[in-house]
Amino acid sequence: MGKNKQKIILVDDNVASLSMGKNILKNKYDVYPVPSGEKLFELLTKISPDLILLDITMPEMDGFEVIRRLKASRKTHEIPVIFLTSRDDPANELEGLSLGAIDYISKPFSPSLLIQRIENHLMHSDELLFNAFGVLAEAIEFRVEQFSDMINNNRNPGSKFNSTMGHGKRINAYVKLLLDELETRKLYNEAANYDQRFLLPACQLHDLGKLFISESILNKEGPLNDDEYNEVKKHPSLGINLIDKLSPEARDHIFLHYARIIVGNHHEKWDGTGYPKGLKEEEIPLLGRVMALADGYDALISAKPYRDPFNPSDAQKMIMAGKGTWLDPVLVDVFTDTTSSFTEIAGWKG
Repeated sequence: MGKNKQKIILVDDNVASLSMGKNILKNKYDVYPVPSGEKLFELLTKISPDLILLDITMPEMDGFEVIRRLKASRKTHEIPVIFLTSRDDPANELEGLSLGAIDYISKPFSPSLLIQRIENHLMHSDELLFNAFGVLAEAIEFRVEQFSDMINNNRNPGSKFNSTMGHGKRINAYVKLLLDELETRKLYNEAANYDQRFLLPACQLHDLGKLFISESILNKEGPLNDDEYNEVKKHPSLGINLIDKLSPEARDHIFLHYARIIVGNHHEKWDGTGYPKGLKEEEIPLLGRVMALADGYDALISAKPYRDPFNPSDAQKMIMAGKGTWLDPVLVDVFTDTTSSFTEIAGWKG
């Protein structure tokens, strides 16, 4: 084996897959095929690979257990892992990415695709990690929105606006508009330092904690009682708890740094009456204040199980009425100057 080649360990209990994978990769990489998780950990005592290609479905120790052990060890937690799978299941992808995998490749794989995906990672790891986090954000956003889709679908056939479709994209566009305006106007200088490649996908995780709230509460067609509202108010903290359970290298990435701020602070209010911590004014991180306005506006112009959507004119009045109480006064001023852009992003056809 060439001394200058990067090392790849291929883990699969299928002998044919091991043989095929080695034949595809051997001209570009030093390939070490192993048939099980146990054999992988034996080999890791002898070599330090640049990448591990890991099958999910294996007897005794499956791929998820393997990656948990890899990420729990100081010696191996930084080794990038790409899952190989014949499964077509977003939930499995979500679990794998949450455990620290950087990508998925479906089996049977084509030689050109396998090589290209590996090259993309080894040469552009930051870009691939960004793509993986984007998949994670979209998967979680889709799961959260399924709840409201079940109620809103065909609820009001005459409505001019589809309340849930594209919610994440609209939120991203509102946030980008606000941050770009802050930078242009030289307001809140920290806005210019945000990496929007990671910040915008992170916005889609703002309601992550609602995964743990009862569907009967989220889809209730009438007002919530006190107990139900108190349950809903737990979702920022529940979202933070889930993020904190991810692997250390994932938690430390800027994507989840942004997500943690947004998840934990988007229901805080300028006057200190929000939740979960009752933060006040600039105690609330800027990203939380921006998300409060963006999410609040989209909630107003969206249909809910208990009401029809407000039209943009009424929604704008309600946002402006929240200046200095619910919302940051500076951000409301920016919103007031850009209401036509908000209406355009919302896709409202008046």
